[in-house]
Amino acid sequence: MRKVIAAINMTVDGFCDHTAGLPDEEIHMHYAELLGQGDVILYGRTTYQLMEFWRTILENPSEEKSMNDFALAIDNIQKIVFSHTLKNVGWKSAKLATRNPEEEVLHLKQQPGKDIFVGSPSLIAALTKLNLIDEYQLCFHPVIAGNGLPLFKNITDRKILKLVKTKIFSGGAVIHYYEPTNKKTTNR
Repeated sequence: MRKVIAAINMTVDGFCDHTAGLPDEEIHMHYAELLGQGDVILYGRTTYQLMEFWRTILENPSEEKSMNDFALAIDNIQKIVFSHTLKNVGWKSAKLATRNPEEEVLHLKQQPGKDIFVGSPSLIAALTKLNLIDEYQLCFHPVIAGNGLPLFKNITDRKILKLVKTKIFSGGAVIHYYEPTNKKTTNR
């Protein structure tokens, strides 16, 4: 069965902000390689619209090879977008979801193929509540944002995770790889 992997960039103080991180060549290369290990990435509308930036790199390549490689990787992977407001998506490798997140993930997990990535804070939180995330890859950038969108907003049950490995980047970012233990306790 395919794994559902939540992969996201965060600040040290726990906020998800794609503009606050410090992506460098090494991080772009890591994520380009990671996307090659999956078949699909799930996005909410806001994150999807942020990721459309990479289409401009495809049209006008950067001088930085790692950015161009990431743009190709994000272009090649199928994107499923959950939105109540978008009527269509303009990216040939993207489509609007026709099911709710739980139904979509359960359907995808039954299909043959590579890993399923989740790249939006709201979807990660929703799928965490449903115990549908098999692995968390949380990339902490050495930045304190001070405010922003917390990743696990509205999670009311305690979830216990097991650290399975880490990856340290030369620029100071660290990815923590966690697996849920499927133990949960209610906060009191």
